[in-house]
Amino acid sequence: MQGSRFTLLPLTCAVSLALGSLSAVANENATASNEIEKVTVTGNYTVSEVIDTATGLGLTLRETPQSVSVMTELRIQDQALDSIVDTVTNAVGVSSKEVDKIRHTIRARGFDVNSYQIDGVPLSWSLAGDSGETIVDVSIYERVEFVRGATGLLTGAGDPSGSINLVRKHADSSEFTGYVNAAIGSWNNRELTTDLASSLNQEGSVRGRIVAKYEDGESYEDLYENTKVVLYGVVEADLSSSTLLRVGASYQNNDPTAPTWGALPTFFTDGTMTDWDVSKTTAAQWTQWETTGTNFFANLHHQFSNGMELVINYNNLKYEQSTELLYLFGTLDKITGEGLSSWPYKSEGESKQDSFDMQLKGQYKFFDVEHDFVIGALISDQSADTVTFAPLDNAFLPVGNFYQWDGVFPEPNWSNESSIAEAMDTEQKGVYGATRIHLSDAFKVIVGGRIASWQRTGVSYDTVTDFGDTGVFIPYAGALYDLNQTYRIYASYTEIFQPQNAQDRNGDYLAPKEGKSYEIGLKSTHLNDRLHTSFALFRIDQDNLGQTDVGYIVPGTVNTQAQYAAQGTVSEGFEIEIVGEPIDGWNINAGYTQFNAEDAGGTEVNADHPRKQFKLFTTYNLLDLLPALTIGGGLNWQDDTYSENGTIRIDQDAYTVVNLMAKYAINERTQVQLNLNNLLDEKYYSQIGFFDQYRYGAPKNVTLNLQYHF
Repeated sequence: MQGSRFTLLPLTCAVSLALGSLSAVANENATASNEIEKVTVTGNYTVSEVIDTATGLGLTLRETPQSVSVMTELRIQDQALDSIVDTVTNAVGVSSKEVDKIRHTIRARGFDVNSYQIDGVPLSWSLAGDSGETIVDVSIYERVEFVRGATGLLTGAGDPSGSINLVRKHADSSEFTGYVNAAIGSWNNRELTTDLASSLNQEGSVRGRIVAKYEDGESYEDLYENTKVVLYGVVEADLSSSTLLRVGASYQNNDPTAPTWGALPTFFTDGTMTDWDVSKTTAAQWTQWETTGTNFFANLHHQFSNGMELVINYNNLKYEQSTELLYLFGTLDKITGEGLSSWPYKSEGESKQDSFDMQLKGQYKFFDVEHDFVIGALISDQSADTVTFAPLDNAFLPVGNFYQWDGVFPEPNWSNESSIAEAMDTEQKGVYGATRIHLSDAFKVIVGGRIASWQRTGVSYDTVTDFGDTGVFIPYAGALYDLNQTYRIYASYTEIFQPQNAQDRNGDYLAPKEGKSYEIGLKSTHLNDRLHTSFALFRIDQDNLGQTDVGYIVPGTVNTQAQYAAQGTVSEGFEIEIVGEPIDGWNINAGYTQFNAEDAGGTEVNADHPRKQFKLFTTYNLLDLLPALTIGGGLNWQDDTYSENGTIRIDQDAYTVVNLMAKYAINERTQVQLNLNNLLDEKYYSQIGFFDQYRYGAPKNVTLNLQYHF
């Protein structure tokens, strides 16, 4: 944690300088400019503000011709959700699996979600989020948006799965407001959070907001402990009645001890499957996996007199990691508990990304009808560097009797000399445009496209990396038709591409994977916009997927297997979602997803993630009986999954996790909330098949928090 304190110092100074310098800017015209980017909430779990995650046109959910779900701030608080992966677990149409205590895979509609966005700016995960991206705390975000299907118009490269957009909290309050929240929970977990916002000058033209969180605790897994620090600061200044400047920074440090690297041994030597306590760990007492993420950003929003809006964004993002880990592998003797070997690993790494984007949107008149348009451009440079340190002794030692494993295991003496494991640079550029054409009051068409370039160079674990594509055109098309004021039907076609580091028998790199999404659906609003429903049918085609070209080696290499571009991976299915407040006090979000995903030979792809999911969470405020009390609960159900590697197969039966909550308003400023997760203490796998191992999900646990509002 010593290194973390040195990182905090420049962050704190930067925020303080911004607060001091901007407080002198542009006091006049403050009132009018406060109208820029105002947020309107129509319900506790629904939002009516525009989103940019899918098209950039600034459309509402109902105006967007793709499936979009939103996890609002209140929903996050009601379920006491902590991280990005927590919101994924509870959001419709997406799923996650734990690789270990840090890394997670996220999928939608059968494909990996390998990129995300912050305020609409596309960013890339490291390997399964091993720098801590998937465990980023959501206390600094206003909401989390999930768009399913291909999102190449705005994100450029990626799989045809979807995109996650994290919307930062804004400093939009001219009055002092905020809260302090203290929580305790199972396994000695304790946390303290504060979120404060206020005007920084008398006129209210300069405003600030600070979020801070400290968390410390253990886990259902033996030995594991973690300390987390989160800081976020943002300042907004009205430079004029039509110009808003926003600058800020965020910081998160996770410092766990005894984290697992990998998972639990799956099979005994007699071929039968193991069955451990959920608390079983493979970590040693000396292992650690510290991750630190820092983000500096600046946004400029200008409203022209003709109604057009210019948005300019700059983001500087850095993730750092430091690890000393132990991987256990092998097959156990059922009687003696012996048979596992060890693999110690030490590394240091960091990834940096600088991105600059600008966007112009507005209206234009054609045939005396107003239409909407957006044009934008992005340039992004990302570097990823990792070095490893070889063990000088105590490497690859036998584990002994794993039944008696308590984490006491020799730590190697590590070399002071490092070796380059990864040194890669990725550059992404793109220009895009889209327009919404109003053919009539009821019928609107969206057309657009992106010209994208993506290039990666460097070395990754002794493999030279130099691949990418330039000038790739990505089309977007959508249509929406209002049957009446309640029902709107839509259809869309979108694409995305993903360069791949695979070569054919002639030594040429394969063409990028191409994902194509087809979707038709029905979006509806009921009860004066209090209840939203959506239904979608979708099909995704992925072509050019690299497959082994048996009998051929890449020319100029010793044993690099040549590959060919296979066609015909298909995912088909449907989604249903209901969200809103149908009657006063009753909030609900429920959704069901079902699909099939197979390659051209009819083999299921990514079968370790569920094909069918039902997710429900609802709360009810006892308005007439006891208005201070709100009760709620929900469940997450998924069908059976499996992982297959040759003759090795691991199955996970269908299971349901049930959660309950209750909160009571002691007075108008103070409330207490209790969350009980996995009420039935369901024992299930949170991951299967990664290197033929598995992990258990969290058993029954409880969190109690006390919140005071200013």
